[in-house]
Amino acid sequence: QVHLVESGGGLVQAGDSLRLSCGASGLTFSMYTMGWFRQAPGKEREFVASISRSGDGTYADSVKGRFTISRDNLKNTVYLQMNRLKPEDTAVYYCAGTIRSYYSRTELYAETSYDYWGQGTQVTVSS
Repeated sequence: QVHLVESGGGLVQAGDSLRLSCGASGLTFSMYTMGWFRQAPGKEREFVASISRSGDGTYADSVKGRFTISRDNLKNTVYLQMNRLKPEDTAVYYCAGTIRSYYSRTELYAETSYDYWGQGTQVTVSS
């Protein structure tokens, strides 16, 4: 049974940094494409970043240059380093994973492309 567990969320001020972690179990982690999504109050869940098996990152335009996704296959963990946080980054952040490999942004951006999801971690950025 696959489990994804996010951690690292919290309350920070604008301009601060946070690093989210997502620990995975029940899967061969190195074979999985991993992603981060977020859902702000009253909004639909949206793509933030993804990382391929080989470590290539893809980012939403809204976070490009501020967020960095990485993975440690020995620890079965994917990270999201978030710098220069803005109030509009406030959301519940979800980790997601799929055994499939995707090559288009359309596929990477779609929630339906991912098979497993964590429970989410809250990030709140005050102005």
